[in-house]
Amino acid sequence: MGRKVRIGIVGAGLIGKAHLRNYAKIADAEVVAVCDVNEREAQNVAEQFQVPHVYSDFKELLKRDDIEAIDVCLHNNLHAPVTVAALQAGKDVYCEKPIAGTYYDGTVMLDMAAQCGKNLHIQLGTLYRKETKAAKALIDGGMLGKLYHARATGHRRRGRPFIDGYGTPAFLNQEIAAGGALIDMGVYHIAQMLYLLDTPKVERISGKGYREMEVDARRAQQAEFNVEELGLGFVKFAGGATMDICEAWSIHLGSIEGCSVVGTKGGIRMPAYSDQAVLAPFSYHTTACDIDLNCTVNLDEMDGRWNQLKENYDAYASSQHHWIAALQGRVELLPTAHIALQTMLISEGIYLSDRLGREVSFDEIMEHSRSTAIPL
Repeated sequence: MGRKVRIGIVGAGLIGKAHLRNYAKIADAEVVAVCDVNEREAQNVAEQFQVPHVYSDFKELLKRDDIEAIDVCLHNNLHAPVTVAALQAGKDVYCEKPIAGTYYDGTVMLDMAAQCGKNLHIQLGTLYRKETKAAKALIDGGMLGKLYHARATGHRRRGRPFIDGYGTPAFLNQEIAAGGALIDMGVYHIAQMLYLLDTPKVERISGKGYREMEVDARRAQQAEFNVEELGLGFVKFAGGATMDICEAWSIHLGSIEGCSVVGTKGGIRMPAYSDQAVLAPFSYHTTACDIDLNCTVNLDEMDGRWNQLKENYDAYASSQHHWIAALQGRVELLPTAHIALQTMLISEGIYLSDRLGREVSFDEIMEHSRSTAIPL
């Protein structure tokens, strides 16, 4: 238990409610106010989660000097303008993934955080999973040797937002969401692999997006669907390492193998998920005494033991646990904003490669990246 961290939530939709449920599990997090342009919904959410203050204008919320942190739970192209305004108001900011709609806008956010001397944290939930902690321990312990390739994958059989039953049409509209499967789901897996690779510098990217599967006719009339349902990419990093990417909102396959990372001494395969079901366990692979070993790990036992033995281990239970602990000064904030920015660079590089029909360089991505932020 430490000091209370007083928080304001901007956005009372699907993500805002999810963040509020998570804060309810953290004793030192105190949500003081919630804001949404739909004031009735904001009021309903405030009553549900016992939040004392409600706003329909986030600029009024930012005037409160008793709130130190703002949690931005809005659509992607609103992340940058609201985050920048909150930072300028002297608030630390926790922002839902992706960092923004483009690399350009993400850079603006990081630069403003540095200029204001405030913390910027991006929701990258996969960094706090048990398998990520186990993989990081093995890598840091030298059990993989020199890392040279990673695979970032995600699979839904038929899980396109709105089209297939959940979420709002905004997820499908490029002007609001900036992208599809790569930005909505791929951010988690790309960021997880970048974290394990120690976020190497991107040099070149190739890729393609697809939107080919049948769409419910009634839902199609109610939404503008102009983002990818399947994103594919290949990244070359400085130093020679590479990463391939396959992220599906919807695909005619029962599953896709889980994320993986390999080195000169060993490899790790992350659990394979399909529509939240675990299809394959975490595994570590190496050769010892000329014997090829395929090893599994009891992640629950590992996590339970580390929770008892490692100092401040609770600070890595989730993205929000980590955020609160970092603001309390118990732990150093992980570089999630930097990782999220590089993830955005990769997604934007795939989109650019698809448009140009060829591999693109880091410099080309920088040259083509523009703001897609929605003016406030």
